[in-house]
Amino acid sequence: MPRLCIHAGEPGPTIDRHIFGHFSEHLGRCIYDGLWVGEDARVPNVRGWRSDLVAALRQIRVPNLRWPGGCFADDYHWREGIGPRDRRPRRINAHWGGVIEPNTVGTHEFLDLCEQVGCEPYLAGNVGSGSPAELRDWVEYCNAAGGSLAEQRAANGRRDPWKVRLWGVGNETWGCGGNMTAEYYAHEYRRFATYTRDFPNAPLYRVASGARNDDYHWTDVMMRECFKGPIGGSMMQGLSLHYYTVPGDWPPRHPATGFDHAGWKSVMALGWKMDDYVRRHRAAMDRYDPDAKTALVVDEWGSWYAVEPGTNPGFLHQQQTIRDAVLASLTLNIFINHCERVRLANLAQTVNVLQAVALTEEGAGRLVLTPTWDVFALYLAHHDAKRLPVFCDAAHARHEGIDYPGVSATASLAADGAVNVTACNTDPAAPAELAIELAGRAAKLADARLLATPVLTTCNTYDQPRAVTTRPLAGARVSGSTTTVTLPPGSVAALRFA
Repeated sequence: MPRLCIHAGEPGPTIDRHIFGHFSEHLGRCIYDGLWVGEDARVPNVRGWRSDLVAALRQIRVPNLRWPGGCFADDYHWREGIGPRDRRPRRINAHWGGVIEPNTVGTHEFLDLCEQVGCEPYLAGNVGSGSPAELRDWVEYCNAAGGSLAEQRAANGRRDPWKVRLWGVGNETWGCGGNMTAEYYAHEYRRFATYTRDFPNAPLYRVASGARNDDYHWTDVMMRECFKGPIGGSMMQGLSLHYYTVPGDWPPRHPATGFDHAGWKSVMALGWKMDDYVRRHRAAMDRYDPDAKTALVVDEWGSWYAVEPGTNPGFLHQQQTIRDAVLASLTLNIFINHCERVRLANLAQTVNVLQAVALTEEGAGRLVLTPTWDVFALYLAHHDAKRLPVFCDAAHARHEGIDYPGVSATASLAADGAVNVTACNTDPAAPAELAIELAGRAAKLADARLLATPVLTTCNTYDQPRAVTTRPLAGARVSGSTTTVTLPPGSVAALRFA
């Protein structure tokens, strides 16, 4: 029987709640007909934002929301999204489907959404087609208490500054954000970062556009050129990393739902590559920043499959199963196990796009939560808790030359002294009986929840919205400091020890 040993008396670094962040791009039906339905919609809303979806995001305590992209960010000019909506220009969304972008949702609207959700905004600035002056002015418009831009903001309906802290300086500048080299972007970053200034009581957390996948050269160049400013101090509070789990070749052709055991294992193996990428990017950063002052920001991650049949290929709409929930658990465990350096992350994307936590019926109809939403609910106990050392001797699996854990687990110590454990069984066929030992304290199991389904390809639909959801984890056996549980094939569990 695999053993999971948790050293409950050895609390470590804080698990920053911002690793549980989300991403909302002007892509497909994420913003329009997803989050935003408009004030005149039949579906209940507050100032245009869909109320049931806002409530769902509040339930999982979304800590930050990234906007307006993604690739869209480097074609976005913030001034086109302020002022009277009927006067805002209509543009072609060249990246995503060639549809018209009406600029109905702009700075004021998005920051209102963040206030409704209760999360921090994470704004992605335009480096690819923008200028340092444009980004400088956006920061001032959002954060300054006085001056002409603050007066313009007030005239548009907001007197007090929002004091936006999180700012991305470009996005995927190696690709859709400008096709730059690392060396070229490093110099551009220094220039743009110079003009993104702090305002009183509004210090900025600047995130540089980082590498994709295994481009360690990019990370090395950015740390060498941008970690330290010319007059001391760091110019860069975060450096991003993007990695999507894409089974098969590019472009994605594998379906989100019609998979066999080989298709399941492919996603687990490719998902586990995130651990190696994080380790090696951490090592590159450590050479320049041994004290981990600059965070590794994984601000785009998740599964990516073929779009659902009959949908616009540029909208990236896909269904979800328990396979995506286990992938989310596996990935969040990686971030927690590297939380000394990983302190901000964003699942792509919030609704109707890629590995979303919710899907909405076209035309502002019904809403369904995905199994990934349930994973974020199970992981709430880890927000800002202290990570605990975990040893797991479960055997590793192997698929297409990649080793990955059969059981992945994390644990944390809450402020009230409770120990919270999350674990996933990555095997699609066999259950995992697990002996959980709390070293140094008696086991007082207070709660145990399980996310599982007998048929791995089951989806939550508008007619059966909770076909896959959490339920009590039955059958736990407690003996002294050890609790024995059985995790069904392809499942996620969360346990709380008082």
